[in-house]
Amino acid sequence: MGAPFTGQLLGWKRLESGQLVPNSADTNSTPSKMLAAAILEHLGVHREVSPETPRDPGPALEVAVRDDLNSTLGELNGKQEWDVDHRKLITAFGQYIHLAKLSALLAIYPELRAELGRDYLIKPDVTVAVQESPLAGGHPFLHAAVSCKWTIRSDRVQNIRHEFLQMIKHRRGRLPHLVAVTAEPMPSRIAAIARGTGEVDAVYHIAYDSLAAAVEEIGSRQQKDDWKECIEQGRVLPYEKLAPTLAGSVTGGPCHDV
Repeated sequence: MGAPFTGQLLGWKRLESGQLVPNSADTNSTPSKMLAAAILEHLGVHREVSPETPRDPGPALEVAVRDDLNSTLGELNGKQEWDVDHRKLITAFGQYIHLAKLSALLAIYPELRAELGRDYLIKPDVTVAVQESPLAGGHPFLHAAVSCKWTIRSDRVQNIRHEFLQMIKHRRGRLPHLVAVTAEPMPSRIAAIARGTGEVDAVYHIAYDSLAAAVEEIGSRQQKDDWKECIEQGRVLPYEKLAPTLAGSVTGGPCHDV
């Protein structure tokens, strides 16, 4: 099993050298290419370049997650009015509406920008909001922010942590779910996000079962240990669990306006 869009996004690509490699692999890492190839084999993806596989799967992943959550959440909880969007500023939501006022002040007094910065103006890859919530001013409540990372590198880990930390620090009201979705084949790189002090609630993998099988079959001892650590701590989960988790945890919460 995997995300409903896994087969549309995961596939093979051909390098300029002519080499055929999985599109989720780090082409400079042999273990990454081996695990990614094992994932494709487990999924039954033929070893050829498909014209239907996106050349740049990163943006495609964001859109696929948005579209899937948009349809699935309504099916799982039709009593709730859902608003699923792509790259929407957090200042549109109740917990962060006060940041829009701060941004307006910085526009009037630009000399304050150096002191306060603007790294709080975050646009999560996917936002999930609920409309029926007792928020001041009628602004929707941000229920979840989803960071979609096709693969994981050290700079992307820091980017996720930084953005989510800002959302933790600046919110007024209940914290939204802060999660990541990835197709990364290397357990050590997934663990780099899954481990930590709680900026990320969980990492959801779009080919969880296939990755688990690949690690079991050809993974090194370290890869198996990293994978086991993430699984036992409940920090890495199948993508299929994301929508049910969000649909079943709608509580909404008041937010104080300023």
